[in-house]
Amino acid sequence: MSDSNRTIKFDRAHPYYNGSVQKLYSVMDDSGSLVSETSMGGSVFDVGTIFDIKGSDTARAGFRHLVYKSLMDVDEWSDMESYIKTHWGEDYFQNTPVMQEVLEEVKSSGLKTHHKGMIGGDDEKLYDTSFPQELSNLTMIKKYNIYKPEPVTFMSAHLYDYEKFYGNDQFVIPLEQIVRFGVTSGSSILRKYNAASDSGKKAYLRELGVANELIPWETFDTPLIDLTTKYEPEDRNISRQEALLISGIGGDLFTESLARAILASFMVHRIFNRMGLNLWDLKWEIAKDGDDLVFVDTLDTDSVRATLICEVEGDHYIVNFNKQSMRDYYILVHDDWYAAVNKTKKEAAKTGENFTTILKQGQADGLYPQTPDVDNEFMKIQEDKYLVIKNFLTDPGSEEKHKKDLEDIARREVEYFLNTKNKELYKKLNAID
Repeated sequence: MSDSNRTIKFDRAHPYYNGSVQKLYSVMDDSGSLVSETSMGGSVFDVGTIFDIKGSDTARAGFRHLVYKSLMDVDEWSDMESYIKTHWGEDYFQNTPVMQEVLEEVKSSGLKTHHKGMIGGDDEKLYDTSFPQELSNLTMIKKYNIYKPEPVTFMSAHLYDYEKFYGNDQFVIPLEQIVRFGVTSGSSILRKYNAASDSGKKAYLRELGVANELIPWETFDTPLIDLTTKYEPEDRNISRQEALLISGIGGDLFTESLARAILASFMVHRIFNRMGLNLWDLKWEIAKDGDDLVFVDTLDTDSVRATLICEVEGDHYIVNFNKQSMRDYYILVHDDWYAAVNKTKKEAAKTGENFTTILKQGQADGLYPQTPDVDNEFMKIQEDKYLVIKNFLTDPGSEEKHKKDLEDIARREVEYFLNTKNKELYKKLNAID
């Protein structure tokens, strides 16, 4: 596969889809493709776009381009078995023979994705195997159908009917597959584990396939995968059994999708490792295309948890190079607003209404604080993170400089949070022994 000389023309005036983090446009001479325009906007806690980070649009699109072209490139897979054994033990494949079987297939074919390439910022041409001279926030993707489950109400129960997924094809499977290399302090599986009874904790660990209790900032012996719904009003953590039933793709394809999601995560782990960052978890969305499984959606630095350990005044802290830093900002600096978000989510769970509607009405009535602006000093730290990622993409030969820049940024963020009113909570969330 070589880079195309094709100039991509698309309809900017009429977006095919207008989302919180990206817009999609129809390609004028290709009805089966879309152009994705990544925005600088960011969303946390499912409230929609509430901040912009300068430079994040091109950095995120560029990182997505790097990941997807790596997933498709058989040369990138040739030594993946060695990388996996180095980090997860020589006996990894002996303990997980299904992974060995799927990896052998991937070595010869790569993984299929919806990604067709990045559109150059200066020439508007399609680059599928390299980077354009000027990065842009535009990538080209294959179009897939999106179906949504139908809501069903029985008395006070709010249910969802997934019947339409069965018998259809070329659709995005209605699941998010989350691959975890360890437990972060803000992880949803940790919250669920801590809220369970003793017997419930044991059952949950069995479901996850983990032998020991969940402790923040500890890695697993092998990565695990858990699943949530995708098209319900709020993502819902579900068992693998329920995930299989609502996927609409049958048992064989479902189990293969889990194995491929884990293998794809190893590839992303290696990319972050080259940057000097540790990957904790990431989520995938996969489409069914006949008998093929195709990786889709906006895999970028916002949909993963990658971190760096930073020492400040003799203490060690985890610094997030992903959207978790923004979550921490709102939790620590604007805890009254964060409390209102959680309160309205609980109310929405009882009524079936979208919690953002309840939140906005409460804000209009003066019951809840307005959505806060982000402090300039903290925003500059986040902008610099994306700048280093962009430099990594455009100048891969300067890895040591990139690592030093990341270390300097991490120190600035720790010092910022240690000067907030909730610094003790910050230490509880991110300090490690």
